[in-house]
Amino acid sequence: MRNLEAKFRLSDCAEVRRRAETLGFVFCGKLVQRDTFFNVTEGKLKLRDEPGGALLIHYHRDHVEKLELSNYRIVPVAHAGPTREILGEALGVLAEVRKERLLLIRRNIRLHLDRVEALGEFGELEAVLDENEAAEAYRAEVAEILGHLKIQETDLIRVSYYELARRA
Repeated sequence: MRNLEAKFRLSDCAEVRRRAETLGFVFCGKLVQRDTFFNVTEGKLKLRDEPGGALLIHYHRDHVEKLELSNYRIVPVAHAGPTREILGEALGVLAEVRKERLLLIRRNIRLHLDRVEALGEFGELEAVLDENEAAEAYRAEVAEILGHLKIQETDLIRVSYYELARRA
C-alpha cells in the first residue's frame, strides 16, 4: 500500500477541523492509539494498539519532496500485549507514542488531527493511492488542501512523532 502524506504542527485544531469540513471532509470518529516502535534495519516497524484491536505496520518514507510518499504493509494482530513483548525482546523497543486522533475523510484522503502525549497538536494529511496510481496525481490536490487549511510550508514536519520526542 502507498500514500502521499504531509505532517504539520497545529496551533488551532478546531479551526483546521472547521476549514476541512467546509472542503467536504467528514468526521469519522475519535481514535485512541498507542504506537510502539521497534528497532529495525530498514524503514520503521510499529505495533499500533487501539481499543478495537491492534495492527503491525512496517513502512518506508521517501523524503525527496515536501510531500512524502510512504510504502507500507499492515497486518492485524490478535494479541497486542504478547506481540509487543516478543518484538521488544527480539528487536528492542525504540519508542512509544500515545495519541488521540480525530479522523476526517474526503474520498481517498484522510485528515488526522492528533493530540500527541508530551508533544502537542499535529495534523496529517494522507492521500491513499491505489496500486497503480501515481503519487503525482495527488500532489496538487494535497497542496491545495494544505493551502485551504492555512498550513504553511514551515509548518510541515518530515519526521515521526517519536523522532520529535527524542529532539525535545
